[in-house]
Amino acid sequence: MGTPDTKNFCPALVGSMSQGAAGNPTVAMVEAAFRHHDLKWRYVNMEVAPEDLATAVAGAKAMGFQGFNLSMPHKVTVIPLLDGLGESARVIGAVNCVVRRGNRLIGENTDGKGFLESLTEVLPPAGKEIVLFGAGGAARAVAVELALAGAKKISIVNRSRGRGEELVGVLRGQTSTAAEFVEWTGDYVVPATADVVINGTSIGLYDGEARVPVALDSLRPGLVAADVVFSPPATAFLREAKARGCTCIDGLGMLVNQGVIGVRHWTGVDPDVPAMRQALAEALGVSIA
Repeated sequence: MGTPDTKNFCPALVGSMSQGAAGNPTVAMVEAAFRHHDLKWRYVNMEVAPEDLATAVAGAKAMGFQGFNLSMPHKVTVIPLLDGLGESARVIGAVNCVVRRGNRLIGENTDGKGFLESLTEVLPPAGKEIVLFGAGGAARAVAVELALAGAKKISIVNRSRGRGEELVGVLRGQTSTAAEFVEWTGDYVVPATADVVINGTSIGLYDGEARVPVALDSLRPGLVAADVVFSPPATAFLREAKARGCTCIDGLGMLVNQGVIGVRHWTGVDPDVPAMRQALAEALGVSIA
């Protein structure tokens, strides 16, 4: 008898740790990239409670995971559990993508870069005035990347003064962009000088009727309105902005772009973007141009 063929039934593993993991469509587009490029990799959504995060990270390392994404509520609390941080993750103070390098788990951040690519297709942020709602993990990532891309001024509008002022301190201390904190009380009036207004909060996630407290008559033609929420893509905020003549950017492009960057980090392959966009569209039941 001849020597049997050696088979490898053990794929390389990556995935996502979050709460509400069942609603995360990243798996659809990332695995579409793996199939397109004939990579023997698998992406697994994992439901992880905050009190179990340390155990989950240690388990992923022990099981040979090549990396993983982090979503709510783990982007900041994961940092002490990692072996190091990339440059953007260090400045932002949040991690959404972990990459295995040897036996070390290194935290990166692709949130802001994904958003920046989507915005730049419509309006490069250099020299622009930007209003950003929120100061959590996603908002921090977006703010830092916009500042590094040369935004003239960023107004951080947030209900929590402590978190908002902390982010302003990061922008002032580590970038050349002017930054200010505005306490969010009532409906925020977007200044006439603003070029871009962004919902960087989770308001509207899985709830198409949830309202971002903004004065609707301050949304105007010529203003770019963007949302980091990907499901539904047509949030109430963007519907209202579109009705008033704003140019709108939904959260789907940000999600696709950060998925592309994640696959590149993990595999070294530059993935096929149309294949990932199509898979995401099918998973969410929406159209992507």
